[in-house]
Amino acid sequence: MGKGRLEAFSDGVLAIIITIMVLELKVPHDAGWEALRHLGPVFLSYVLSFIYVGIYWNNHHHMMHAAKSVNGAILWANLFLLFWLSLVPFVTAWMGENHFARLPVICYGVILIMSSIAYWILAQTLIKHHGEHSVLARAVGSDTKGKISTGIYAAAIAVAFVYSWVAFALYAVVALMWLVPDKRIERILGEGSEGRHLS
Repeated sequence: MGKGRLEAFSDGVLAIIITIMVLELKVPHDAGWEALRHLGPVFLSYVLSFIYVGIYWNNHHHMMHAAKSVNGAILWANLFLLFWLSLVPFVTAWMGENHFARLPVICYGVILIMSSIAYWILAQTLIKHHGEHSVLARAVGSDTKGKISTGIYAAAIAVAFVYSWVAFALYAVVALMWLVPDKRIERILGEGSEGRHLS
């Protein structure tokens, strides 16, 4: 079956997730700097989560661009990913409102690690559908960056039991890792199009 509806639905859900998060930034009733200072943790949480949702949208877009079609298993794997991402606004608001208290920071990490696992499941389901020698399989590769990210999430969750701010910093490190453009899919797709032009 075609992939258009899956992409459109996913884009819509991710857009709603960002909208919900920004609505949690309540306008202060006071016009002074002190009022903004109290919003600091909420704003920091929002910025980090906005970056994460943006990273997932970007990578999801590239991966689906490499896909030719989808099946029922892919639809469910995609919903599994969207389920975990849909919880990001809740843990973001909880963490910000409680100034990076231990339990909210731990739960934030759990959502991040589950989103990472869900994305890996989606990628593997797509590869199984398209074949191990497909353009998509070559583009995804061994996903070393994804495995490292999941490991850092796990370490951050453990650290959060003692130092929640250090855990938050580790979450930020992973986000910075993914801000560096990953050209794997674009490069493989480019090689494929060059091959078609030469043939």
